Amino acid sequence: MKKSKTILSKAEMSKTLTRLAFEIIERRGADANLALVGVQRRGADLAERLKAILEKELDRRVPLGRLDISLYRDDWISPNHKPNIACTAIPFNPEGQSIVLVDDVLYSGRTVRAALEAILDYGRPKRVELLVLIDRGHRELPIQADYVGKKVETDETQHVDVFTVERDGEDKVCLVKEIPA
Repeated sequence: MKKSKTILSKAEMSKTLTRLAFEIIERRGADANLALVGVQRRGADLAERLKAILEKELDRRVPLGRLDISLYRDDWISPNHKPNIACTAIPFNPEGQSIVLVDDVLYSGRTVRAALEAILDYGRPKRVELLVLIDRGHRELPIQADYVGKKVETDETQHVDVFTVERDGEDKVCLVKEIPA
């Protein structure tokens, strides 16, 4: 059985993404080499939204890539596990770019490690900063986000589900707790 609590509503999610976009502008707005790379799936959805806000506010094009890290993960241990491969599309040369890597939830840090490795296969950026909608703690690797939408204290029996209208028909973020039967 699961118990679910909404921690970001549609409106709160929208406000949070707008705030994060303005944080990027404050830190990197003058950088002509600013680019976004969203981690598939929901990180890519969020990156698309950030791109729209940034382009409107900066009045210029901001390159956007989508990155699938499935084949870079170090935590598949079962030979029966079949990764759900999505598309990687980085339609710009990352060489010398200031990339903001966008993901939905930061947990162990393993997804980010895999994403960094994948980006380097395409070129060497000037810098990579990390933006996450939710930081839930419990890091296994020394990775921290530069931009955080919301920090949520969790325990090991909980997980965070991010829903986007593009994939799920609605925008919200829920904290879910497994309850033993």
